[in-house]
Amino acid sequence: MERLHKYMASCGVASRRAAEQLILEGRVTVNGEVITVLGVKVNPEQDRVEVDGIAIKEPQRFTVLLNKPKGVVTTLNDPQRRPTVRRYLPDVGSPLKPIGRLDMDSEGLILCTNDGEIHARVGHPRYGIEKEYRVVVKGDVSDKAVERLRHGVSIEGKKTAEAHVIKESYEQRRDTTLMTMVLHEGRNRQIRLMCASVGHPVNSLKRTRIAFLTDRGLAVGQCRALSKAELDRLRSMVGLDAAIGKRAKSRKPDPEHSELEDVE
Repeated sequence: MERLHKYMASCGVASRRAAEQLILEGRVTVNGEVITVLGVKVNPEQDRVEVDGIAIKEPQRFTVLLNKPKGVVTTLNDPQRRPTVRRYLPDVGSPLKPIGRLDMDSEGLILCTNDGEIHARVGHPRYGIEKEYRVVVKGDVSDKAVERLRHGVSIEGKKTAEAHVIKESYEQRRDTTLMTMVLHEGRNRQIRLMCASVGHPVNSLKRTRIAFLTDRGLAVGQCRALSKAELDRLRSMVGLDAAIGKRAKSRKPDPEHSELEDVE
C-alpha cells in the first residue's frame, strides 16, 4: 500500500505537494470514489486511480549508465542554460534523474533512473557503494601524501573516510601524477578538496567505475540501460529485492541524508 499523493507523484502527475492539492480539490478518484482527504492509501496493482477522469499508472522503471562528457552539468534543467545530461538520456516517458553528481569540469560515469528506490539507496552513504576515479594532479605525489589520502584528511572541518589510493605514474615533462582513487563516501567535491589538502590540485578527474559497473565499451557521451542481471545485483547491494517494486526487509534510508553530493 502507498499513500495516494506519493503514488500520483511517482506516476509523474505532479509533485507530492501539487498532488495533495489535486486531492483536496476533489479531482482525484480511487475506484470511482472521489477522494478529498489526505492520507488515503492505494494498492497500485489493484486500485484504479483517475485524475480529472483520466486513469494514471506508474511508468516503466529504467536505470541507465551514462558516460558524462566534460563541460556538461549533472542536472536535468539549468537556469544558466548550460549543457545538461538530459541531452544524452533517452526519452522513456518520465525523467531519468542523476544519482549524485559530477561537476562540470569532471567526466565519467553517472547512474540515472526513474526508480525512486534505486535513487534513494544507491545515493545514500549507508550502503557504501564504491566509486573509482582516474585522477591527474599537479606535481609528484610523495608516498607520505598517498598515505595521508588513504587514511583520511581533514576537509571543511571533517576527516574523510579511509580510501583506496594508488599512485600509478609520474610524468616529469608535465609535472603531473596519475592516481587511482576508490571512495565509498560522497562529500561535495571531495576528491578535489582531498588532493588540494595534500598540496596537489586536480588537473583532471574521470569516474571510471560505480560498484561493479565500469566505463568499458561506453564512449564519452553514450549511455546504456542496465541489464536485468546488473539491476538485480545493484538492488541486492542496497538491500532491495531483485524483483522491481519489492522492498527487502532492511531499514529505510534516513530522509535527512538521502541526497548525496558526489565526490568529484
